[in-house]
Amino acid sequence: MRQLRLSRNIDQRTAAEKAGITRTALQNLEAGRGSTIETLLRTLKALNYLEGIEVLAPEPTVNPLALLRSSKPPQRVRRPHSTTRKQNS
Repeated sequence: MRQLRLSRNIDQRTAAEKAGITRTALQNLEAGRGSTIETLLRTLKALNYLEGIEVLAPEPTVNPLALLRSSKPPQRVRRPHSTTRKQNS
């Protein structure tokens, strides 16, 4: 995030003001110390880098509904129950 901000030639104070966050929140985000998704999104928007949002929600490669419809082999096999039981003598 810091590299992106510097490549845009924006100082921390200006970036934080544009994002509507505190300078400390921006410092924490840039340092990798606890931050929120909201802070990340606000900062990406302030830096005009909305392509970064795609990292959070990449294009799905597998359709979850297709996985449900596909028939997969059973993971366990049950023994058939016998109709007659052995009696103890």
